[in-house]
Amino acid sequence: QVQLVESGGGLVQAGGSLRLSCAASGSIFRLNAMAWYRQAPEKQRELVASISRSGYTNYADSVKGRFTISRDNTKNAVYLQMNNLKPEDTAVYYCNADSLAPMIIATPGDYWGRGTQVTVSS
Repeated sequence: QVQLVESGGGLVQAGGSLRLSCAASGSIFRLNAMAWYRQAPEKQRELVASISRSGYTNYADSVKGRFTISRDNTKNAVYLQMNNLKPEDTAVYYCNADSLAPMIIATPGDYWGRGTQVTVSS
């Protein structure tokens, strides 16, 4: 079993920055694709950004140019640097990972974290 634990969420003013971290532990041989999803109140969970093991990245249009996803394979960790935050970025952010899929785009990976709250005030 794989456990994903997110950290780094909080309250920030519009225009500010936050850096989310996700650390994987447990029965890890190696993780392939990793990603960040978010879910705002009364909205569906949506893909924010994903990254392959080799570093290929994919972003939602709403965050392009503001968010950067990165990973450290030696630590089985993934990060999300969020700049120029907007109130509409307010959501619970979830770490997601898969041990087989090379990339996460249309289908989430098998493993989920419990989420971290990001609140952006106007």
